[in-house]
Amino acid sequence: MKRDSYDGNVTVLKREKKSPRRLQNRLTVWLFLLPAIVLFSIFLVYPIFQSVYYSFFSWKGFGPAVDLVWFENFKRILTDMVFLRAVGNGFLIVVLSLAIQLPLAMALALMVGRRLPGRGFFRTVFFLPYVLSEVITGIMWIFLFNPDPNRGFINAVLTLIPGVKAIPWLADTRIVMIAIFVVLTWKYFGFYMLLYMAGLQNIPAEIEEAALIDGVNNRQMITHITIPLIGSTIRTSAYLSILGSLQVFGLVWIMTKGGPVNASEVMSTYMYRFSFTRFELGYGSAVAIVMLLISLVFSQAYLRTIRQTDYLS
Repeated sequence: MKRDSYDGNVTVLKREKKSPRRLQNRLTVWLFLLPAIVLFSIFLVYPIFQSVYYSFFSWKGFGPAVDLVWFENFKRILTDMVFLRAVGNGFLIVVLSLAIQLPLAMALALMVGRRLPGRGFFRTVFFLPYVLSEVITGIMWIFLFNPDPNRGFINAVLTLIPGVKAIPWLADTRIVMIAIFVVLTWKYFGFYMLLYMAGLQNIPAEIEEAALIDGVNNRQMITHITIPLIGSTIRTSAYLSILGSLQVFGLVWIMTKGGPVNASEVMSTYMYRFSFTRFELGYGSAVAIVMLLISLVFSQAYLRTIRQTDYLS
């Protein structure tokens, strides 16, 4: 009994000695986190609550918000055909990104990441568009899409083909979204290619060597070994691509400003137009909240379903 009580006293003393040190460590962690928490609260949390507040007002941005309209802004959003078209264009970019942009990035990563002559050069060339700003990219592609064959490179090449006329890429409501998606793919596929290359480098070489010894061809290697082993990277790239597609703004605004006739309108350009062009900041705040809710719903659904496979594996 004495020994047991002695051991118990030693344990209590150890806990008492450890508790001040733990408190000191926690205090140190919080002190280092405090600047980031303050900046995060000022520039993200506070604007979100401010947007929620103004979304219930019909406010022009001048003076205090006094014209309380409650949920009228949200009713207007859900009944506005232009906004619904903007949502449709956003999901169109999502579908095209998942079906074309990411597979293209994967194919390039497989080619450049393997024994391809001059692969260092190709890596730089493919990643270079991602480094350019969206403003520079948009202005550059405006010149490339110029409908005048004497000024626009793309139409100058097309008109060399007999019977082919110049195409108004950014002025035709039927193809303007395709033209914008081409620019988005050109700019961002290098980023996803880099993600896939990082995933490919984590695959042990012994696995591929063993598969080759067993007589696996290149197609079987890719479909049954390579892609399953970088599954988490593919899911992460899909997550980033979908969120980025729903929030795309710079390229669309620079190239078309949502035109012609709202054919290329997306949610962010719709919000910007009402907030900073028409100065309906109450309505624009409501649009921002709707965009936030759409992104949050997708993020939560993603984390509850797809990402669970990463935690279990």
